[in-house]
Amino acid sequence: MLKKYTLGTLAAAATALTLGAAQAAELKLSHQWSTSDVRHKVAEIVAKEVAAANVDLDIKIYPSKSLFKPREQYTPLTRGRLDMAVLPLSYAGGQQPAYNLTLMPGLVKNHDHGARLAASPFMKKLEEIMAGDDVIVLVHGYLAGGFSGKEGCITSPDDVKGLQTRAAGKAFEQMLAAAGASITSMPSSEIYSAMQTGVLDAANTSSSSFVSYRLYEQVKCYTPAGDVALWFMYQPLLMNKSTFDGLSAEQQAALRAGAAKAEAFYLEEAKKADAASVEAFKKAGVEIASMSEADFAAWRDIAKGSSYKAFVEQTPGGQELLDLALTVE
Repeated sequence: MLKKYTLGTLAAAATALTLGAAQAAELKLSHQWSTSDVRHKVAEIVAKEVAAANVDLDIKIYPSKSLFKPREQYTPLTRGRLDMAVLPLSYAGGQQPAYNLTLMPGLVKNHDHGARLAASPFMKKLEEIMAGDDVIVLVHGYLAGGFSGKEGCITSPDDVKGLQTRAAGKAFEQMLAAAGASITSMPSSEIYSAMQTGVLDAANTSSSSFVSYRLYEQVKCYTPAGDVALWFMYQPLLMNKSTFDGLSAEQQAALRAGAAKAEAFYLEEAKKADAASVEAFKKAGVEIASMSEADFAAWRDIAKGSSYKAFVEQTPGGQELLDLALTVE
């Protein structure tokens, strides 16, 4: 009898442990940036809010590409080998060409316009594609960028004619080439030396990269993201859909609440990054230029005949997606 009682007790204990394991969970979140970066802070807000909710859910963040290489995060996310990731969605443009529309010149005018796009039928269509890959968006977010010139300001298409230029993204290269620029492809980390040695005359990159790589030491003029800008890159916090669906209602609610707080923070910090870049260039004595609505319209016209055209030709359903994006004011 004693032996039977002992085995029964062990079985009950094992069942209790199994149930406990089912309720508690640890999620792995990957990204490529340092712990001081805004995108890490976005992930941190979600993790801290979930921890504070006390719903037996822990999010472990792996920054600085310590878990996966930047462009290799989407596939494990779709297969459930990775639970969450902050990444530029265009990195997965090879798997889903529709995602290339999230790094397209002239599609987003400013940060508030980007927020409206994130809540529009255009984004809902993209989210349908993600759902097919077993992925959902937890936090929407766009980061902006601008232009810099070694000898002059770049605001209109005429300003890049004949210049050796570095662009951030293939679609931007297509547009700049159509405007008469010569294109030199390189990571943003190489722009400084390329300008220093005369390889580059102009560059397009993110506001944060302009500052972190000290490009104000090499240029005479900086055109930041302001009321209007050309370069916006969608960089959301994504999650494996099956993993999310497998959580309890309380855990899901905690994630959603944390995500809402992180999204509001992301939008404000993205605006601050642009403003901080302007201050850094001003302090270095660099001229600051502004892009006008007329400049923006001229760039978009060139994009329509180059970047947009190529996207539609290469992407199933591309015209519908592009039209949905362009209808958002």
